[in-house]
Amino acid sequence: MTDHAFAPDADETAHRNRIIDGLLDLAAFLEANPALPVPRFNWTLSIPSGVSVNRTTDLRQRAEIDRIAELLGVPVWDETADGGHYITRRHFGPVTYEAVHIPARRMAQHRAADSYHSNITASFEGEAA
Repeated sequence: MTDHAFAPDADETAHRNRIIDGLLDLAAFLEANPALPVPRFNWTLSIPSGVSVNRTTDLRQRAEIDRIAELLGVPVWDETADGGHYITRRHFGPVTYEAVHIPARRMAQHRAADSYHSNITASFEGEAA
């Protein structure tokens, strides 16, 4: 087995740099404007692995979550046996870096359940807007 190092291309590197710059700008802005509210609880930077369409993409996306978990130095939570997701996350105080894989089977279940949403409406008669 050959060990392949992850090497982002120039577009990925430029995008990554823009994200880092944006986060630094946000931090500086919040520090300079203490009257500006921030969420009381946590902020999450969520990295979706993509939408699985079959077992092959499931395996590839799980491998990406495993790779990210290793880089973060944290475990993976495998909730797929119960119809859940494959997740890794690391907390930096109230800020969380999270990578999530949604298996093809779970997406199919979600789409089936969501297919009825246009047929259901809630009635709020007598309530003030």
